This record gives sequence, C-alpha cells and structure tokens, in this order.
Amino acid sequence: MELQLDLTKRYTFADYLTWIDDKRRELWDGLIQLMSPAPSSKHQAASGNIHGEIYFYLKKERKKNECKIFDAPFDVRFPIDEEKDDKKIYTVVQPDIVIICDKNKIDNKGCLGAPDFIVEIISPSTAKNDIDYKYNLYEKEGVKEYWIAFPHEKIIQSFILKDKKYVKNGVFAKDEKIPVHIFNNELKIEINDIFEDFD
Repeated sequence: MELQLDLTKRYTFADYLTWIDDKRRELWDGLIQLMSPAPSSKHQAASGNIHGEIYFYLKKERKKNECKIFDAPFDVRFPIDEEKDDKKIYTVVQPDIVIICDKNKIDNKGCLGAPDFIVEIISPSTAKNDIDYKYNLYEKEGVKEYWIAFPHEKIIQSFILKDKKYVKNGVFAKDEKIPVHIFNNELKIEINDIFEDFD
C-alpha cells in the first residue's frame, strides 16, 4: 500500500523511519524528495565497479585504514548542531556510495554526520539534484571529497574540500586514472574500469 504523505509538510528522521513501503525517499530540510525508480544498468554497473575497486583497496590496506564503504540504499543523516535526537534531524540522503573513516559516525541506522567521501551517479531525473542541491549540501556539511559520475558520458568530476569550499580536482575520462584524495592519492582508479561494461 502506498503511503499518502503531505509533500508540503516538514518531517523529521523519526517520521521517516515509520514509512514502510517500496518507495525510496530523502528528506531535504524536512521536505520529502521522492527518488527515481530503479537505476539503469549503466548506473548500477558504474556503482558496482567503483565500490569494488575501493573495497579491495580497503581490504588490502585494512591494517592502516579503518574506513568503511557502503552503497545505496544507505541513510546519511546531517544533524543540526550535532543533535542526535531522531525527532530533531531534518536532512537524510541516500548517496550512491559513501566512505566513512570515523567509526563513531556509523550506527544501525546508517551514518550520523558527514562521510569522508561521497559518489553520486547521475541519472537524467536526478542530475539537477546531484549537481546543485547535493553539491551545496555536501560542501556545507564538510564531506571531504565528492565525485559526480556521468555514466552516459563516461566521465567523473572530482571535488575536494579546501577551506570549507569545494575545489574541482579534475574531470576524468577514458584512458585516465582518477585518484582518491582521502587515501592520499595512493588509490587511482582507471576510468576505463569504471565504465568497462558500457557500449
């Protein structure tokens, strides 16, 4: 049964937790944002390839690295003034991929606070959100590194947080390697490997 929710009402994460149906939603300052239907095969392939490259790097480097990687659906809550009460949290997003290096931010509900790294993979219906709203949100909340992947164009834009503002680290395309800045650029992923399954 589809829930009948008021899209003009401001909700909290506590409300969000009660919504049990097959819809995926985010909360942007309390307002419901319906997410697109199931992502395309290109979207899913890119997500899986990025996740795989990072996962195996973390597994290999586990002795010196405590970071964890998660992929959607995974709730990231951005509290106001470090408020942990679910009834006072108004922004919840589900990025495609997140890396969290502070284990104290991880709980059974997802992540509370800014992840270190986020990837959003562009779908036509979400492009404005990822390029505009989420860019500004992640910058404001202090996400150290943000990638926007364009599976149809086979490119990734990389942004690094410096002095609380994002600086473009580059646009990476075919035959190039994209460095993961939060790992001191020790991991560089082949763009061809990310988009290898695409025509």
